[in-house]
Amino acid sequence: MPKPATSHAVRGSRTGRPIMALLDLLGRRWSLRILWELRDHALTSRALRAACDEASPTVLQSRLDELREAGFIALGDTGYALTPLGRELYATFMPLHGFAERWRKRQSG
Repeated sequence: MPKPATSHAVRGSRTGRPIMALLDLLGRRWSLRILWELRDHALTSRALRAACDEASPTVLQSRLDELREAGFIALGDTGYALTPLGRELYATFMPLHGFAERWRKRQSG
């Protein structure tokens, strides 16, 4: 079982509550984008870098390591892929994604 993300210092929280630890991890540059890009299929680190607008390899690898440690992604024969926990997290984004689409239409309409 992966080590809980709360084992790390959590920005903006002295308590390190699970929700704060999750928001801290997801709020780091490229974390959400990586999860989004892996939503349909596995990608190699090179393909992920291209999908993430040529993110710095160092930063990208750091995020991949953090997301692996948290149990959201795994590295397999075909590259990085969402784990069952990662797919569950992705599913929780979908209502927010729908809201963002409706919000954008209101802003532009």
